[in-house]
Amino acid sequence: MSSSRVTRSSSRRRVTVVALLGALAVAALVLAGGTSARSQAEPIKAAWIYVGPHNDAGWSQAHDMGRLYVQKKLGANVKTTYKENIANGPQLEQTVASLVRDGNKIIFGTSFGFFSKKLAAKYPDVLFEQATGTDMAKNMAEYFGAGEDSIYLSGMAAGAATKNGKIGYIVPFAIPEVIRHANAFALGAQAVRPDATVKLIWTNSWFDPAKEKKAAESLVSSGVDVLGQNVDSPAAGQFAKSKGIPWVGYDANASKFAGTSWLTAAVYDWGPYYLSRVNAASNGTWKPAFYYGSIKDGFTDIAPYGPKVSAKTKAQIAAKKKAIVNNTFEVFGGPLFDQSGKLKVPKGTTLKVLPDLYAMNWLVKGVIGSPKG
Repeated sequence: MSSSRVTRSSSRRRVTVVALLGALAVAALVLAGGTSARSQAEPIKAAWIYVGPHNDAGWSQAHDMGRLYVQKKLGANVKTTYKENIANGPQLEQTVASLVRDGNKIIFGTSFGFFSKKLAAKYPDVLFEQATGTDMAKNMAEYFGAGEDSIYLSGMAAGAATKNGKIGYIVPFAIPEVIRHANAFALGAQAVRPDATVKLIWTNSWFDPAKEKKAAESLVSSGVDVLGQNVDSPAAGQFAKSKGIPWVGYDANASKFAGTSWLTAAVYDWGPYYLSRVNAASNGTWKPAFYYGSIKDGFTDIAPYGPKVSAKTKAQIAAKKKAIVNNTFEVFGGPLFDQSGKLKVPKGTTLKVLPDLYAMNWLVKGVIGSPKG
């Protein structure tokens, strides 16, 4: 046998052995649950849970726009789904179990109290993200942002619009998140109308159009001439439109519901955050974190103005927004007084996000209502 034939024969044997070893390796991976190439090619499944309907024109719709942003950006690399009108408790637990069975690897809970460390521990291979809370675990993160900054700015629009200094504010639950938002709204109104008062009505629901409309009716009957809200539907805005009363929304641009009564609203852009977290879950870089977005990073802002917002008011709001971005103004910088006139935040000090803002249980001077609901 010639040396060339020996070489070719040896080469063929080496190729055959390599091919066989490769085949065995692939087979072993398949038996173990799949190849890495296959897992990389499969789209990640991501789910969102909403406290209200996905098209509520408010909070849940804003989150759903974030979900759609992820779907658009990642295309075939992601499969998204959502569950709507979900309440805390057994319904939430059943919803999570169903989403896990369906293969979702990251689940976003968009309401306070949806997730807990205990729930996250039950599904260690699933990543959980919760909006507005503080609990974290190795597979659970928290996210929200300085909505108080944008709410303060929207409060300025309300303060400029009132003629008698009486503003109504519709609020859901007496929790720190809502209390600090009500305070921010009142402080914003008082920045342009120092004698402004803000009267609260609690609905004890995030989304209940009938209750929200009834609250709006009650506030107007009590003498307020501008309405604002921290609830999710545009019902109060529709009522305001029917009465020709200025209205400040929340969560989303709901101007189409209020016509010329629309002033503005604090809004959130959830999409970029959701995209970054789904990407991290997909490529294995996800880590638990506490995210608190801001106007500066584009997470929160105010919606376009309605026709009743004057050029002067727009300029005042723009100046204050610039000061917030430049860190030369803090919404909860002292001196701040509570309803009784007691000094709560001394001059030269500022409340911190954690623990102060996330534990706020008092209302600022000029707010009418109880912080207990």
